[in-house]
Formats: sequence, structure tokens, C-alpha cells
Amino acid sequence: MPEVMRAVEISQPGGPEVLRLCERPVPQPAYGEILVRLDYAGVNRPDALQRAGLYAPPPTASDLPGLEGAGVVVALGDGVTEWAVGDSVCALLPGGGYAEYVTCPAKHALPVPAGMDMKQAACLPETYFTVWSNVFMRGRLKAGERFLVHGGSSGIGTTAIQLASAFGARVFTTAGSDAKCEVCRELGAEVALNYREADFVEVVRSAGGANLILDMVGGDYIPRNIKALADEGRLVQIAFLQGPKVELNFAQIMMRRLTVTGSTLRPQSDLAKARIADQMREKVWPLLDAGTVAPVMDSEFALEDAAAAHARIEDGGHIGKIALRVR
Repeated sequence: MPEVMRAVEISQPGGPEVLRLCERPVPQPAYGEILVRLDYAGVNRPDALQRAGLYAPPPTASDLPGLEGAGVVVALGDGVTEWAVGDSVCALLPGGGYAEYVTCPAKHALPVPAGMDMKQAACLPETYFTVWSNVFMRGRLKAGERFLVHGGSSGIGTTAIQLASAFGARVFTTAGSDAKCEVCRELGAEVALNYREADFVEVVRSAGGANLILDMVGGDYIPRNIKALADEGRLVQIAFLQGPKVELNFAQIMMRRLTVTGSTLRPQSDLAKARIADQMREKVWPLLDAGTVAPVMDSEFALEDAAAAHARIEDGGHIGKIALRVR
């Protein structure tokens, strides 16, 4: 085991150019943790927010960005019985994924699905944990319900479309171009709307209203989402690309018995994340093993080109997931 590793650190808050290749000591697994030699890491919008100084890592997490990855277990902390050295895993990380080695709670790792390569597997945890916990656990989506997900061509969106379709929901989505909308339809969306040309409120209301909406846009989408919901519908907010503050008429929420909720994944307890992992192992991993659902891959960058990966995720042109090749 080497004593040092290559990693990408945030030299100061700022744009993609502040990401810098460096050397760091190889971390050691604490009680209940595993040490993973990463092959790939996933790139996500929270990484870019952390880089910009807008999303501080938890006090106990690495200051290195990176919330998901895939590789091989190379060491076990005390108390770990779920894994053995040599196992191939993908894992939800508290941070530190832009590096050759990373530690994480053993219960936040899952096996690499059958027939899936490390690049795809590295792009599973952050989006699948987020979608499963918010759409199915918090949002309680059921077969036959009308489900609207914004940003359908994003990593979250492509995952939500596939999982909701696989579990029998009717999927509506928005995206920023006709080409992106076509991808969404191919993934299982019944209706995909170019938000530059169509009013999602009108279209969804004409179908009876959404029983559940998953939104990461925020801003003026929030009152429009309220209008688009069916009576007793649920809105789950997971991000605010257009801001968290808006004027909202709560009379509509009361009169139509609506539920407005939301969550962020990273600050949740290790136990909460382990419970999400347990449900996904039972409900979602069989679909991944069978090839029923899979991550949609956009592009790959070398670890030292992390700045270009961040530029890609921020330019809005990507469809699906962006991966960093660590080795």
C-alpha cells in the first residue's frame, strides 16, 4: 500500500480552474469503514457547489470533492464483516472521491452490478441514493401515479425516469432541447417537454395533475409546481438552481391538501444512508443486475482534467453522468 496518492483538491473557492492535482496521504479506514482503491469517480453538481464555496463538507468529511466512486476494497476497518479485500464495490462517499484511495462506511457500499463496468458503477450511488430516497421513500411514488421530474436529461433526471417507469408510474419530464426530450422519451418518459417552448403546468394539469413532482430548479418553478400538482399531490425539492426563496400562496396547499417536502443527502446520518442502501440492494439492484435500468453516460475525463469535467457539468449541455478516470 503506498503512503501517498494522487488527488484533486480545491485550492480556493472559485471556478473550475481552482481544481488542482496534488498528493495526499492515503487515508486509513476507521471502525466500520472500508478503504477503496478507486478506478472511477462520479462528478456531480454538489462537487461544483463545494468548489465554488457554496456547499461546505460535513466537519468529519474529507475536504476533497467527490461523493461517489467505484473500485476495489483494499483494507477493512475493525468491525467490518460485509466485505472482503478484493471485492468490487461502488460507494456513496462523504467526500474524497477525487483521489486514488478513499474511505467510507462499509454499509454505504454496494456490489458492482452484474455486467457493469467500473465507470458506470461509479456513477450510480449519488444519483440512485438521491432518487430512491426522495421519489420512493419520501415521495411515496406508486404504480399508476403521474410523476413529473424536472431536468430529465440530468443524472438525477435520467435515473428518476428509468426507476419510476420500472415501478409502473406515468412519467412526465422537462428538458432544455428537443434532442434531450427525445432521450427522455427513449428512457421511458410518456411526455417530455422542451421547457423553452411549452408550459409544463398546462400540459400536466390537462393530464390530471402530477401526483408527485421532483424538482431541483426552485425559484419561480416552485409556485408553478404547486399549480401543476393534483389534489393531495406531493412536491419534493432537492436543489435550487434558480434560488431557494420565492413568494408562495399557502392557501392552495391547504385547500388542495398538498405536501411540500425535500431533503439533501450529504448531511444525513450514516444510519439513514445505510437504510437507503439496504432498500436499494433489495429493490433496485436486481433491476441493475438485469440491465432493466442503467446510468446514462455523458463523458469521461482523466483525474487531472477535473476542471474540464466541472466545466462540462456547468455548461448545461451534458446528458446523463460525467465520470473521472482515476487510474
